[in-house]
Amino acid sequence: TSVACKSSAFSTQHYNIWYRGDILERILELKKEIESANKICVFTGAGISCPSGIPDFRSENGLYNEKGDYKYSPEEMISHTFFVNNTKLFYEFYKSKMIYENAKPNKAHIFFSELEKSGKDVRVVTQNIDSLHTMAGSKRVFEIHGSVKRNYCTRCGEFYDDKFILESKDI
Repeated sequence: TSVACKSSAFSTQHYNIWYRGDILERILELKKEIESANKICVFTGAGISCPSGIPDFRSENGLYNEKGDYKYSPEEMISHTFFVNNTKLFYEFYKSKMIYENAKPNKAHIFFSELEKSGKDVRVVTQNIDSLHTMAGSKRVFEIHGSVKRNYCTRCGEFYDDKFILESKDI
């Protein structure tokens, strides 16, 4: 069978060759690499949290393509400039579209945590702000965009968790 690639970054020929290969063989090869490694660095993005019910940003059903009631694009609304100039609207969007208080770590988050518990030196570098890697038990997590679990007042530096933010009426 042939799979059409939607991305212009890959030629259809390259994409099809990859899928025609023995995927099980590739998975077993990766498994061996992980088993033999002592130090592992994992880079993750929005896709890892989709099974936990958190949408990604750029896919067809992602946050950036969502049609909302706002006159600004989601990309603009999550920017620092927007936060400074439209703080109330920023928090309205942040609370409704960025915090998923019922999200739980999925098998992928737990897998990396289990590797660490098995004695491997695992570092997770993530773009995600959901803290699911930490919730899964990973200890060495670098959340390069921060976390919805850690919010600080820009005036006094006071810490506020996501529950406080969600319950706040006026921010």
